[in-house]
Amino acid sequence: MPSTMTQQEQHQGRLAFIGGGNMAEAILGGLLACGYPLSQCVVSEPIQARCEFLQSKYPGLQTLSGPHANRLAVQGSKSSSSTQSMIQEGTIQVNATAASTDFAPAEVVILAVKPQVLRSVVIDLAPALRSLQPLVISIAAGIETSAIGRFMADGVDEEALTAGSVKLPPVIRVMPNTPALVLEGAAGMYATADTTAEQRAVAESLMAAVSKQVSWVETESLIDTVTGISGSGPAYFFLMMEAMEEAGVKLGMDRATAKALTIQTCLGAAKMAQLSSDDLETLRIKVTSPQGTTDAAIKAFEAGGFRDLVQKGVAAADARSRTLAKELGGAKL
Repeated sequence: MPSTMTQQEQHQGRLAFIGGGNMAEAILGGLLACGYPLSQCVVSEPIQARCEFLQSKYPGLQTLSGPHANRLAVQGSKSSSSTQSMIQEGTIQVNATAASTDFAPAEVVILAVKPQVLRSVVIDLAPALRSLQPLVISIAAGIETSAIGRFMADGVDEEALTAGSVKLPPVIRVMPNTPALVLEGAAGMYATADTTAEQRAVAESLMAAVSKQVSWVETESLIDTVTGISGSGPAYFFLMMEAMEEAGVKLGMDRATAKALTIQTCLGAAKMAQLSSDDLETLRIKVTSPQGTTDAAIKAFEAGGFRDLVQKGVAAADARSRTLAKELGGAKL
């Protein structure tokens, strides 16, 4: 994968974040840390207090709030003759400290809202998305690209879609994970067939700002598997560390020491696995001396069905992701 800075230097187009929650902020912060221009970013966020927080953390960032904020973020402030009147009337709140209230239409739209509201958000944006044809990147869990396509096609005659007289923007679906908040994320990505190689590169560069591992899957159903491995994965390791810390306490160690040793052991093991040319099984065998202390622990884990539990957990997350896709996305196109 090309270096993050090189990719981001190649693409510095206008970004519209629809939703300004933790993951959107993580991506924004990672991009800015890599040199992405603040002037090319706009965040639409319904909670005014959240807008104010982002403004204070990233001085000069253009934030929008209000009923028409999402559309303005996508269309740009110069694209509507009524924009200034909406600002004056208070229908849209803008960051008055930003360099300018005028900005161009978005080239990339990042959908960073909760899955439960994605449908209404995209339907509201549909005319602007169809008109401007930006690259659409969704980080909303569980919503398939076919469902997003259907939302964007809201109100359009099916014959027009079939005939190609109405075109829908390309969509890239991303499953990030929470370590992105500390710029140590892992992300799985899937692109619709109409996405160009250049657009895939743009999306990859944006996610690489907060994800040390960015992996493409060519079958969308594998995004559910990504969810089961890396999307939900941090919680598995937190549970393991929680159990290790508690075991240390029960054996007489103070909690602070048990926690510190557990965390560093987790970090060290991950670093070894990342840097070594050995596969994970070989690494485990190398640190497991026959009849030694590690061997005793591993045998206890295996006797308790450790591998089977992990496989069941990942499979349960995968299955739940598929269920959410049906519940929140509805029928496919």
